Amino acid sequence: MCKVYFVATPIGNLGDISYRAVETLKNADLLLCEDTRHSRILLDRYGVNKPLKSFHKFNEKKTLDFVCDTVRSGKTVAVISDAGMPCVSDPGYLLVRRLIEEKIDYTVLPGACAFVTAFVMTGFEAPFTFAGFLKEKASERQKQLESLPYGGVNIFYSAPHNVNADLRALYGFFGDRKVAVVKEISKLHESAEFFRLKDAEVVTPRGEYVIVVDGAEEENALNALSPEEHVAFYEKGGMSRMEAIKRTAKDRGVGKNEIYKLFISK
Repeated sequence: MCKVYFVATPIGNLGDISYRAVETLKNADLLLCEDTRHSRILLDRYGVNKPLKSFHKFNEKKTLDFVCDTVRSGKTVAVISDAGMPCVSDPGYLLVRRLIEEKIDYTVLPGACAFVTAFVMTGFEAPFTFAGFLKEKASERQKQLESLPYGGVNIFYSAPHNVNADLRALYGFFGDRKVAVVKEISKLHESAEFFRLKDAEVVTPRGEYVIVVDGAEEENALNALSPEEHVAFYEKGGMSRMEAIKRTAKDRGVGKNEIYKLFISK
């Protein structure tokens, strides 16, 4: 029998929880919660009365030994986040790594996940890449964006106080694409608004957001160009030579050196 359970919880409507998840929470000896006060609302709804311990990004590393010792003592632990799936822009992945190292049994109970739900709402076509929250520092954000598949669908989480700044940053990197801004999934004020990135703006932001940027509409046309023409296209758009080379290489699925060597003698 598995000793640690990572349990998905509702992202909005409290009815969106599985029977198995409720039974697992009721049978656990200890629940690790991102915010015990927030989790108590869900647990009270389903009559779950178990000891709770905070488990968030500020104490996650310090809690790992405690969890392993608790499981080795013969107790069962369930891990939940405030909403959705643990480890997805929420605490948990460090614990999974430790459990693997220590050869301690664990499993994951499937359930709600905001970015998957938002993607389905958009009608955009897979494949897609989930990037989580954008980095706050401009240099780190640029590296984060450069690591993504430029031509495909990319999905981001965004807080209400950041959503418009995030949309501007995404326009600056991806250019003018279709974008869906989804908020309050499964809640009373759920909505999905569709924009072009150059015009995207949320009026009076409230709630939590998922931003889904559609794939590059010109990607196939660009890949039909020669590599030199491909680079020139991005340079005309304002990129430096090296930025354009990196982007071209990513579009074509090749190493940047393969593109760079075409320009060494130029």
